[in-house]
Amino acid sequence: MPHGNGTTLQSIIDAIKNKNLEATIRLVVSDNEDAYALQRAKNASIATYVIKAKTTKEIDEELQIELQKYPVDLIVLAGYLRMIGNHLLEKYTIINTHPSLLPKFGGKGMYGMNVHRAVIEAKEEYSGVTLHYVNGEYDKGNIIKQTKVKIEPNDTAETLSAKVQKVEKIQLVEALQEFINKKI
Repeated sequence: MPHGNGTTLQSIIDAIKNKNLEATIRLVVSDNEDAYALQRAKNASIATYVIKAKTTKEIDEELQIELQKYPVDLIVLAGYLRMIGNHLLEKYTIINTHPSLLPKFGGKGMYGMNVHRAVIEAKEEYSGVTLHYVNGEYDKGNIIKQTKVKIEPNDTAETLSAKVQKVEKIQLVEALQEFINKKI
């Protein structure tokens, strides 16, 4: 469920197209009708849906109805910042990619550049990306995979973000194939 410009979605689309990932994307959902991820999905002939509801409970009910129209084995959150409701959590396997080495720098408000700035300010030696199962708390689900990124002395939030995003896309595609192969 991409929220921003959809580069993570594009990496999945490209991996499928290049036969590096044996998967099918059934639906791309966003709560932002202007999210470029929706256009990327349309360009790849993937169905899209924009959430109309505002509260977690309403979104949960709305998405439950919409997702029933598709054979969905896994929901991947990439840039989706809202809490996931109980109905979806009970019915689907949902994973999220987070731009830090959880449990550090996770939780409400810790996304995108907020994370990278906090990591730089904390003078961490490493950052990275975490793929985890989604539960009823922000960034608290069981960790599936983590990839470390060395922080160089001259790194800024922006340079760190670029390094993390690069490994995030690789890790996610690998994990999705492992999921398909029933290894995770």
